Amino acid sequence: MRRWVLPLLALLLINALASYFYGGIDLTEEKRFTLSQPTKEMIAGLKSPMTLTIYLKGDLPAGFKRLGNVASDMAMAFRSISGGRIEVAFERPGEGLSDSARAMLFDSLQQMGIHPTNVRAQQREGEQTEETLVFPGAILKGENGQVGIDFLEGQSNLNGLASLNNAEALMEYKLAKAVLSLTREKIPVIGYLTGNGEPLDLRVYDLIEKVVRKDYGFSICPIDSVKTIPAYFDALMIVQPMTAFTNLQKIKIDQYVMNGGKLIWAMDNLFANMDSLQRSSGSFVAFDLGLGLDDMLFKYGVRINRDLLQDLECDKVPSVIGNIGDKPQIELLPWPYAPLLRNAGGHPISRNLDHVLSSFPQTIDTIQSPGITKQVLLGSSGYARSLQTPALVEWRSIRNESDLKLFNRSQLAVAVLLEGKFRSAFANRVTSADQEILGAPFLSSVKEENSMIVVSDADLVLNAVSQQDGPLPMGTNSYTRQQFANRDFISNCLFYLTGGKSIVAARGKTYRLRLLDKEALDQRKNFWSLFNLLLPLAFPALLYFMVGMLRKHKYANPTA
Repeated sequence: MRRWVLPLLALLLINALASYFYGGIDLTEEKRFTLSQPTKEMIAGLKSPMTLTIYLKGDLPAGFKRLGNVASDMAMAFRSISGGRIEVAFERPGEGLSDSARAMLFDSLQQMGIHPTNVRAQQREGEQTEETLVFPGAILKGENGQVGIDFLEGQSNLNGLASLNNAEALMEYKLAKAVLSLTREKIPVIGYLTGNGEPLDLRVYDLIEKVVRKDYGFSICPIDSVKTIPAYFDALMIVQPMTAFTNLQKIKIDQYVMNGGKLIWAMDNLFANMDSLQRSSGSFVAFDLGLGLDDMLFKYGVRINRDLLQDLECDKVPSVIGNIGDKPQIELLPWPYAPLLRNAGGHPISRNLDHVLSSFPQTIDTIQSPGITKQVLLGSSGYARSLQTPALVEWRSIRNESDLKLFNRSQLAVAVLLEGKFRSAFANRVTSADQEILGAPFLSSVKEENSMIVVSDADLVLNAVSQQDGPLPMGTNSYTRQQFANRDFISNCLFYLTGGKSIVAARGKTYRLRLLDKEALDQRKNFWSLFNLLLPLAFPALLYFMVGMLRKHKYANPTA
C-alpha cells in the first residue's frame, strides 16, 4: 500500500503547486507565449489584488475558442508572475439570469466598451446551429475601480481569421494596459487647445467623451487666456485650427514642448471637405488656410505639404451614376480622397490595427533635424498619388484607365512620430517684450528627450454627425456605418505619450497565419487522403514487424 500512497501524495502536491506557478518553454518563432520585460516588471510589482473575469466560456466557434485559450494562457501567466495577486475567472455572460437581468448585464458590458459579436454556434452535435451573442472581452477589477477590455477592439469584422489572429497578438498589450490604468498613481490630463477656430461642437464628441475622458482627465486650454500653457497637461491636442497663429501663440506652444509637454498635431494645411463639394457644381479648388506653423514644424523635423493625397485603396461614398426616368440612380463608389491608411513604418502604435479612415489628407515629408528620430505611423498604400496646389477637387477625379497609371506612389506619410532632443523654433528670436509677457525663463532646447505626433488630416480624429443618430464614432462611414480604427489609433497615441511607451512595445508582436495552400491541396488531394489513411496503420505494422524480428533474433541465438 505504501508503494502507491507516496506517489499519489507527490502527485497531489505537484498539482497544488502548479495552480500557483505557471511556466513552460516557448518554442514558437514569434514568441507568442513570452511576455515582454516591461510587462513582467509591472505585473511583478503589483501590491494589491485584482480579479480578471474573462467572458469566453461555453460552446463557441473554433476561432473564439482559440481566442479564449490564448486569454487563459496569458491570464495564468499574469497570475503566476504577480504571485497570485491576479485572480482569474471565466464566465458566460447572462448564464442563469432572467431576461431582464441578462439585458441589463449586456448593456453594462457595452457601456464598459465590450461590444458583442453575433456568431453561429452549435450547442450539441446533431442539433441545429443557433445565433448567439459573444462578448470577446474581459473585466479587470482592482482597488481603484474596474476597466473593460475588448479583445476585438480595433479589428475589422470583415477580416475573419486575420482579425482574430491580430487580437491574439494584442492580448498582452490590452491586459497590461488595463493593469496600468488601475495602478497608476496619477491620472494623466489631456488638454485641448482653443483660440484659432478649433471645433468645439458635436464633431469632437467621440474624441472627448469616448476616448479622452474614458481614461484621462480633460480640460480646454484657451491659448490667449494663459501666459504659458500649464505644465499639468501631460499632453496637448491641437485639432483642426482654421485661423493663423500669432507669433506669441507659437512661442507658447514651443515653450510647452521645451518644458517637456507632449503634442498631438491633427491639422489641415488646405481647406477641403465634402460639404464644399456637395454645395458646388461638382468641383472646387482646395485653398491654403495660411496657419503659419511651417517654421515650427520644419524645426521639429517635418513638413506638411500643400497637396491632397489620393489612394485607390479608399472608402466609398454614394455617387450618381445615371438616371432611371426622372430619378437619379445612386451607387456606392470608391472615393480616392478618402484613403484607408495603414501601418507604414511598423511602429507598435499602429501595428495590428485595422485601416484608419481619412478625408482629404495631405502628405508629410520628414526633414533632417539633428537629434530627432522620425517614424511613420500611418501612410498610403502602393497605389497613391498627390495633387499639388492649386488642387482641383472633382467628383470624377478618375476618368479613364490612363488616370489609374498615375497612382504609382507608395507609403506617402500622413502621421509621423517625432522623438528626441527638440530645439526651439524661436531660439535667438524672442524679443524682450515677448519674454516679459511669458513671465517665465525662455528655453532654447528640451532638458530631456520628448515626443510629439503630427497628423496631416484633422478629419481623422473628428466624427460625423447623423441627423437621426447624432454623433457617430470617429472613423465611421456615415453611409455604410462601417467603423474603422481611428478611435483605437488616437487612443494608442495618447497612451504612448502619457507614460505607456514601454507597454506599447507589446503591440509589436506579429503572429503569422500559416494557412494551407488550397490550390496545392486540391491538386494533391488523393495523395494526402491516402497518406492520412495509411500512416496510422503503418505504425502498428512497423511495431509488429520489429517485435517479431527482436523475438526471432533473441530465441534463434541462445547466446544472445
